[in-house]
Amino acid sequence: MSPAHRYTPVAIVLHWLLALAIVGAFGVGVYMSDLPFSLTRLKLYNWHKWAGVTILALSALRLLWRLSHRPPADLPMPAWQARVAHAVHVLLYIAFFAVPLTGWAMSSAKGFPIVWFGVLPLPDFVPKDHDLGELLERVHAALAWGLAALVLAHVAAALKHQFVDRDGLLARMSLRRS
Repeated sequence: MSPAHRYTPVAIVLHWLLALAIVGAFGVGVYMSDLPFSLTRLKLYNWHKWAGVTILALSALRLLWRLSHRPPADLPMPAWQARVAHAVHVLLYIAFFAVPLTGWAMSSAKGFPIVWFGVLPLPDFVPKDHDLGELLERVHAALAWGLAALVLAHVAAALKHQFVDRDGLLARMSLRRS
């Protein structure tokens, strides 16, 4: 595939780093939520928070890159598919920010500060408020599951393009140059 039809190397790296971080943070989040109180649970909560802040930072970089660099031209597809793809991408970007921001707000409301990688203390996002913390916990979980559904839809569409349409869509975001 010619360079004009591929995403830039920076866009590709940001895409895959964000994908790995989201899948990892989601998996840790689901696993840790049912653990009994222990040092392991506390450690996993910290890792989950660190991943969330990292996802937020990567999302900001990715959005800035996307706004300043045009993506390759769309592949030929029916108009309805292009509209759905665009809508899913917009919702993904919204979720990239909404999920970690609600997690940060929840942590602040519950009185648990975030110290990124144990080094950089982040300011409280909202004042300490038990009821708000409980509400934000439910919102954060719902948004995380929504993000998971969007990721699955995105992956399913990419696989459909690769194996049903055979239009070379995956090569546009491949780490290997083809």
